[in-house]
Amino acid sequence: MNLLFCSINTLKGFYEISGVEVGQHFYWKIGGFQVHGQVLITSWVVIAILLGSATIGVRNPQTIPTRGQNFFEYVLEFIRDVSKTQIGEEYGPWVPFIGTIFLFIFVSNWSGALLPWKIIKLPHGELAAPTNDINTTVALALLTSMAYFYAGLSKKGLAYFGKYIQPTPILLPINILEDFTKPLSLSFRLFGNILADELVVVVLVSLVPLVVPIPVMFLGLFTSGIQALIFATLAAAYIGEAMEGHH
Repeated sequence: MNLLFCSINTLKGFYEISGVEVGQHFYWKIGGFQVHGQVLITSWVVIAILLGSATIGVRNPQTIPTRGQNFFEYVLEFIRDVSKTQIGEEYGPWVPFIGTIFLFIFVSNWSGALLPWKIIKLPHGELAAPTNDINTTVALALLTSMAYFYAGLSKKGLAYFGKYIQPTPILLPINILEDFTKPLSLSFRLFGNILADELVVVVLVSLVPLVVPIPVMFLGLFTSGIQALIFATLAAAYIGEAMEGHH
């Protein structure tokens, strides 16, 4: 019974997280719901960049690859290596998912530093990287949770749930709680790092607008790429863990 109350409270916590706000927001009314309009706008821009880049990169493949084709092939090989290392020999079907997660987060993070969002004026709030909003990072984390549940169930069926009583049934509550802490840690790690990076840059620009913010911005680009890699690597590791059944 205590475990049930704990699970319910955790789910309520996820709902309350979706209401976390930092600064003002531009809301859209869709049906009976309020959504963060600026997050959808910047997410669509990121998706357009990814789709446009992919279309240009693969529309006319050459036997002797061009620089652009070489770049996209390198990115694909990198994602395949990450997936294979974490998932194992059955990594193939999961390359698109891991690649999409990695590229969306990577471009979203970099867009916060490189694109001049501030020049676009909104009635309320301002544009920023999609990953600067807790709703985006929670959604990505929940997608990852759904993915590794699907991976485990599709390979093992209902026997997948046997992992909750391994190596001993005493660990059942802890093993169940682990499935709630995984998306929490994924979402808050990404959100906290991107938000902190943008806040540091804004403060330094207001204090020392010419020299100091530049190296901090370059450091932010590096850490943004690392955060995308960490998220994708952990997502692949969770999927591999669900398929193999070990911790």
